[in-house]
Amino acid sequence: MSKFYITTAIDYVNSSPHLGHALEKVQADAVARHQRILLGDNNVYFLTGTDEHGIKIVRSAKMAGKDVKNFADDNVKIFKKLSEKLNISNNDFIRTSDEKRHWPGAQALWKKLVEAGDIYMGTYKGYYCVGCEAYVMERDLVDGKCSDHNQEPELIEEENYFFKLSKYADKIKNKIESSELKILPENKKNEVLAMIEKGIEDISFSRPAEKLKNWGVPVPNNESQLMYVWCDALANYISTLGYSSGDDNNFKKFWPADLHVIGKDILRFHAIIWPAMLLSAGLELPKTLFVHGHILSGGKKMSKTLGNVIDPFDLINEYGADAVRYYLSREITAFDDSDITLEKFKEAYNANLANGLGNLVSRIMKMSEQHLQSQISNLKSQKLPEDYRKFMENFELNKAMDFIWDKIGALDLKIQKTQPFKLIKTDEKKAKEILTELVEGLHNIAEMLKPFLPQTSEKILHSIETNKMPTPLFLRKI
Repeated sequence: MSKFYITTAIDYVNSSPHLGHALEKVQADAVARHQRILLGDNNVYFLTGTDEHGIKIVRSAKMAGKDVKNFADDNVKIFKKLSEKLNISNNDFIRTSDEKRHWPGAQALWKKLVEAGDIYMGTYKGYYCVGCEAYVMERDLVDGKCSDHNQEPELIEEENYFFKLSKYADKIKNKIESSELKILPENKKNEVLAMIEKGIEDISFSRPAEKLKNWGVPVPNNESQLMYVWCDALANYISTLGYSSGDDNNFKKFWPADLHVIGKDILRFHAIIWPAMLLSAGLELPKTLFVHGHILSGGKKMSKTLGNVIDPFDLINEYGADAVRYYLSREITAFDDSDITLEKFKEAYNANLANGLGNLVSRIMKMSEQHLQSQISNLKSQKLPEDYRKFMENFELNKAMDFIWDKIGALDLKIQKTQPFKLIKTDEKKAKEILTELVEGLHNIAEMLKPFLPQTSEKILHSIETNKMPTPLFLRKI
């Protein structure tokens, strides 16, 4: 039986969600919805969730004057609310603080690594970036600071468990080069291979429980240590499916993951550390990593200091979920860094939604309601165009959206050339043939829009089915 298992990265809940979180959810949702059209609802599993452990969470909770669990609970609600407002169709939501659902799978995975002889105790001394929640190499620092967070890492020396990551470097390299583990885009594949070429060292795999206020998953048989992010957070992809539990039907059906959707800043974790853990545990590797870029504002990283932060909730509340989904799907390129400003958002909204799609729907359905008296509910979905399917299969979402808007433009041009609203007076039969073709074209556009603008697609299809002018769709210019 064909199946498709897709995940986002789990969101770190030290602060409120930003547009990057919204981007990843929308990208993954479009892929999941498309796969459901192809395979059926029961054969697609779409996971998202939250990563809730680590020193950064503990410190953020303290700064907020909250108990760490209450702090995490409150922020999780905000992340869930964002997904709901964006109409994200995830099947499941996993929390790493869930002692019943997540911890048993994470601890079972740890035990597998121990059985493989890949976990050992050692003393680690090195630089730790709280922002990254990771140890960093001195050679990767820029002027003594983490390049991602522009802060100096802390020098830490402590006794931890280690994982023999170096043992699996060659195997991972072969898996990537053969595309058994596919990394998109190609430049990110090359980036990972360059990391491996530099040399892979064993990694610290736990932290003293006392330093984390006992906030985390205990190491099996040694509760003085808590699992570090690797075996805790990354294990969510299998713990949610019931890995090593009494109810592992979903694991048997859906693993391996067909697609991990991640940001470029956690590429190393997913392309090197996670595959090594799976190889150690004797589990299959995910098939593909979809690595998206970052969203910039005015060409710069969003920051409160620069005053260029755009709140995803503000956008959704002002313009609607589908308008935000449109921008993130089309105006943001699938794999590269892209830019957004309120000016660019409004310009795209007016040009492509209000004047583009909304205007086309109104023109066609007004003529259809007036001149095609019988309902046209017998229209059947045509096979999705080959070019569109190819873009979706390659996860080139913005190109799929460009293809749809080319079809919107083509229908608009057809109206201009044939002018059925005039032709109806001189050649009613021909005019009705043209109108039927226009409605069919609009129907096909609505079908292709389903993964991207689900509410808009539904309204268009309902309008066609009832042969009635729709309630306003992106008709209010801003």
